[in-house]
Amino acid sequence: MADPTTVRSYPFGPIHALEIDPTYFWLQDHEPLARVKLPYGEEGWLLTRYDDVRTALGDPRFSLAQATVRDVPRLTPQRYGGILTDQDPPDHTRLRRLVAKAFTARRVEQLRDRAERITDELLDEMVKGGQPADLAQALAVPLPGLMVCELIGVPYADRDQFRDWVGAWMSVTALSPEQRGDYIGRLAGYVATLAEQRRQTPTDDLLGALVTAQEEDDRLTAEEVVQLTLVILAAGYESTASQIVNFTYALLTHPDQLALLRSRPDLMPGAVEELMRWVPLLAAADVLPRYALVDVELSGGTVPAGEPVLLAKHAANRDPRRYEDPDRLDLTRDAQGELGFGHGAHHCLGAPLARLDIQTALTALLARFPELRLAVPEDRIKWKSGMAVRGPVALPVAW
Repeated sequence: MADPTTVRSYPFGPIHALEIDPTYFWLQDHEPLARVKLPYGEEGWLLTRYDDVRTALGDPRFSLAQATVRDVPRLTPQRYGGILTDQDPPDHTRLRRLVAKAFTARRVEQLRDRAERITDELLDEMVKGGQPADLAQALAVPLPGLMVCELIGVPYADRDQFRDWVGAWMSVTALSPEQRGDYIGRLAGYVATLAEQRRQTPTDDLLGALVTAQEEDDRLTAEEVVQLTLVILAAGYESTASQIVNFTYALLTHPDQLALLRSRPDLMPGAVEELMRWVPLLAAADVLPRYALVDVELSGGTVPAGEPVLLAKHAANRDPRRYEDPDRLDLTRDAQGELGFGHGAHHCLGAPLARLDIQTALTALLARFPELRLAVPEDRIKWKSGMAVRGPVALPVAW
């Protein structure tokens, strides 16, 4: 089924709101292994079916490390990557195990009370400011920012500068490559300073735990501690902020599902999984291409050894071969296996914190504002451009 003679320009075209270009679904049916050319780098294969994307995420025959020595297909002049995303097992396994010791579900769960208090304080301020309010700036941006500061151990007073630096990490074209590089360099220097402080005075936060891990394992360098922290930041901040806004928008524009969740708050954990499945976070395919180490047979044909694949996780999450009536948002659906957080060895490290932030935010919004609604018509909402992730620039709400 694969046709290497047909090369499609990718991304396919402008996107609007949370819509998914219908080309993805045509490809799922007719060309599940599609040859594509991005603005920069070599050609690659676009995967759109659930089983194929899941295979590429979890199968060791696909390598992320190869991207460091290849002209990867990409949207920007510079390539994305990081210490964990540029490695395959066993190097990746060693570093991830060290991070996992610090970034445990228990450590995240200990932050639940703090997340609820921060959320209540932010909503108090939103109410004081009056209606309408921008939910993005009032809640969605500060909550994950403050929570990742709590987890890592960033001083509260540094949060605004910290937010600017982390936001640059997710820029595609909103910042020039020079600006983006400058911001990330400043962020790395700042994290290195915090890490040095923890060597002098140990702390019970994630960065303190990474420093302790470095002292216990001489294979972990000071530079790796900084890079691992940056990966956690990228995984747990901008994307979570965008999804809090996107999920709220999705609920407000699906009043039947909103009413269901109000009446059945016990559905919240599963509802977040269904929203992760249904809402397309990324503006296009995953920014991290994987390279086939050997010929790999997928549903649409063979990916030849040495060639890259791009993973359209948002399309895979709407694959009717996996989910019945996939375009319908159904908060009672069992959405286990959704690929929003990835799969396999590179499953998102920030997933526990992201789930905590999102569940806390939505629970508080629904409980506190029984009449929560959009304060402007849907067509007046402005959406981000030039970023790797989707989301409204502002989400005006009333209550």
